[in-house]
Amino acid sequence: MAPILSKYNNLTQRLITAIIGAFVIIAGTAWSPWAYFAIFLFICVCSIQEFYKLSILEGLLPLKTLGTIGAITIFSLSFFIEQQLIPFRFYFLVFPLFSLVYMIKLYKKAEQKPFTNIAYTFLGVFYIAVPFALLNHAVFRDDVSADGLLIKGYKPEVIIGILLILWASDTGAYFAGTLFGKRKLFERISPKKSWEGFWGGAALAMGMTYGISHFFHTLPLFDWLIVGVLIIVGGTFGDLVESLLKRSIEIKDSGKSLPGHGGFLDRFDGLFISAPLIVAYLEVF
Repeated sequence: MAPILSKYNNLTQRLITAIIGAFVIIAGTAWSPWAYFAIFLFICVCSIQEFYKLSILEGLLPLKTLGTIGAITIFSLSFFIEQQLIPFRFYFLVFPLFSLVYMIKLYKKAEQKPFTNIAYTFLGVFYIAVPFALLNHAVFRDDVSADGLLIKGYKPEVIIGILLILWASDTGAYFAGTLFGKRKLFERISPKKSWEGFWGGAALAMGMTYGISHFFHTLPLFDWLIVGVLIIVGGTFGDLVESLLKRSIEIKDSGKSLPGHGGFLDRFDGLFISAPLIVAYLEVF
């Protein structure tokens, strides 16, 4: 009886957190670009902080403060450039900022593996902040103003659609895997994930994709379907990558910030791999 009650309580927590979180993200994103900026900057900072905490558990010493400032700078500059508030050349401010990491480590005489710590400082930025910065390129699409000029228009339905598809994939995978999961997807890394869960998540995600295409017309149906496939593949891959990170440290969740879901890395790991794939497709094709 106790295990059933515990599982029910966990599912209830998971559902409540998901509803509140989804409402805040969707409502804020739909409300204004600045609300979107604040929400995703917050998620980015929380995610990279969790990554550095996991690195410390592994016995490493990344520069948390500098890495977090770098992540904030990359995401913010990307947003301001897409908003056409600053010129593109200011992006180069990021590089002298990151060069400080070498200067700081020169004075840390007690460290045994300074270059490994430098590498993990940069890894946190490239793994988390860069994908979030790339999302700015997806949410700001080329538009034509009233006087015929080409401008960047804020299209919140793009990021909302991406999140809805990702959440549908996660939800379908969770329930299909729980009810029908038998054949392991990648047992060495994530023993609970199954092929049945993967296909269940894919089916619900593609159903969500088709439904979204009838309401969000920023992208045509074909592009939405491609985005859906990229989210299914990239989201699953991102989930496995984060599971590999946690398994190497022998922990279950990346944090306890989101009841029923673990931490921010656990909840948004699918975006870290799928976001670059989506932006590459939308920009190239």
